[in-house]
Amino acid sequence: MTDAHTARTIVGIIGNMISFGLFCAPIPTMVKIWKMKSVSEFKPDPYVATVLNCMMWTFYGLPFVQPDSLLVITINGTGLFMELVYVTIFFIFATSPIRRKITIAMMIEVIFMAVVIFCTLYFLPTTKQRSMLIGIMCIVFNVIMYASPLTVMKLVIKTKSVKYMPLFLSLASFMNGVVWVIYACLKFDPYILIPNGLGSISGIVQLILYATYYKTTNWNDEDDDKEKGYSNAEIELGRA
Repeated sequence: MTDAHTARTIVGIIGNMISFGLFCAPIPTMVKIWKMKSVSEFKPDPYVATVLNCMMWTFYGLPFVQPDSLLVITINGTGLFMELVYVTIFFIFATSPIRRKITIAMMIEVIFMAVVIFCTLYFLPTTKQRSMLIGIMCIVFNVIMYASPLTVMKLVIKTKSVKYMPLFLSLASFMNGVVWVIYACLKFDPYILIPNGLGSISGIVQLILYATYYKTTNWNDEDDDKEKGYSNAEIELGRA
């Protein structure tokens, strides 16, 4: 019989694979930007925000913050690297005002992260205290980032069209949330459970909307509009 630790490891590996797929979602957008040598109307905001989210979750998974969370580190460390690559591509092909915006945002994130790390390690002596502080902050950031899929869902209801909400991303987001909820329950971790529970609910709502408005969707519009509409509100949560 599989013990809880082994089961948790297996579930965590599956979660890593699904989350990696979500982190790969922006690759077509990046390829298009690279080919056009311009960011066009695409926005860097989701990628810049996800950098901070991944940094927070990676820090949360460290053994002196939340022990036995290696798989949290692996996926969010990988996600952090990928998001930094996306931000770099944006920076290379963006106009000067956007470059300035990206630079300021990244500097703020680095300074903020440095302050969080210093305060956590200096003022909080136990892993229980550290995991509680960082865990709560991770939950807050994740909830804020849910504004993106909420925006897309609102658009789907308004237009009665799912062309801005690709099925595979909605399904992957749902599966990602469910897998990490199971992971969090096998060794109870409320800070992983809460945001991924919300992610599962968000995924279910998206799938219901997809089933509801699929037949009323006009698929004849240009692919560019579809890609642009969703790329500005991608579900790229660095969920642990």
